[in-house]
Amino acid sequence: MMKLLSRILALLILFAGTALPGLAQDKKKYKMLFITQSKGFKHGSVNRKDPNGLAPSEVSVTELGKESGLFDVECTQDAAVLTPEKLKELDVVMFYTTGKLPISPENFTAFEDWLKSGKAMIGTHSATDTFGDFRPYFSLINGTFDGHPWNAGETCAFTNHEPGHVTAKMLGEAFQFKDEIYQYRNYDPKAVRVIYSLDMAKCKTKAPYHVPVSWVREHGKGRLFYTNLGHNEGTWANPLFKQHLLAGIRWALGLEEGPATPNPELQYLEQAKAFALVAGAEAGKDPAALMAKVEGAAKDVAWLEALYKKIDAHRRTKDKKALRDEIVAEIEKK
Repeated sequence: MMKLLSRILALLILFAGTALPGLAQDKKKYKMLFITQSKGFKHGSVNRKDPNGLAPSEVSVTELGKESGLFDVECTQDAAVLTPEKLKELDVVMFYTTGKLPISPENFTAFEDWLKSGKAMIGTHSATDTFGDFRPYFSLINGTFDGHPWNAGETCAFTNHEPGHVTAKMLGEAFQFKDEIYQYRNYDPKAVRVIYSLDMAKCKTKAPYHVPVSWVREHGKGRLFYTNLGHNEGTWANPLFKQHLLAGIRWALGLEEGPATPNPELQYLEQAKAFALVAGAEAGKDPAALMAKVEGAAKDVAWLEALYKKIDAHRRTKDKKALRDEIVAEIEKK
């Protein structure tokens, strides 16, 4: 009997010092730095009404860390704290920022190296209205604010292109959300995997081009998750948004798997469909017929890529009618 007890005690000691596969990851408490500094427009969601308190977005993320037991959050409105020394203690850096932040080029290089080593970057809403003239940043986040035709009071419709993706499976194949939505410049469709975007057919405000809203990418061994949602204070209190954000954080930390391979072909097609729908109607054509032409050319990626670029040029040109009619005619001939 004593021998049996001794063996059991020895096994308990052995297992106490040896973590089971996956158990250590589940028990680890991660450290997040949430930067909410505004050097441009200041959103209500990052406004600390009490100088000694937290802004609505900061309260939400702090609660999310506590409720999930996954991470502790340090909230700051001074991005200058993002130094190589600080990065050593961090697993996640989250941006809800605007303008030219006080991060030196050297410190940003250190941040990129940190991310590439296997860390996590999260961007919400105006993370794409940050460092608009600093290529290393806007190339990483993959976009710069270029207006928001979809204002804070509008309930927008979205198409979930990845309803099985861990970051968006709670949203369903199609959903609606009341929030301000950006369009972008400095955006490269070959750099990211778009998860969901505006559904122009169902949005009140329509535009003849594709507007991605959430995307993911890998950067070295690290991961980046971005959602444009988060303008409205109510968004941060919304349980569905918090679930979506937590899933994005877990994915970026490598705790959940989901593809990050860029999907430019999907984006080319979505751009052409939006143009056929909106610009086709403006040109007095049958949008359904144009849509059928576009969808019939779904496998002609080279043609769709060239069309994507022409539609992007149409969006930015002053003489929109001439180029619009040229693109419409090209679709009709396809």
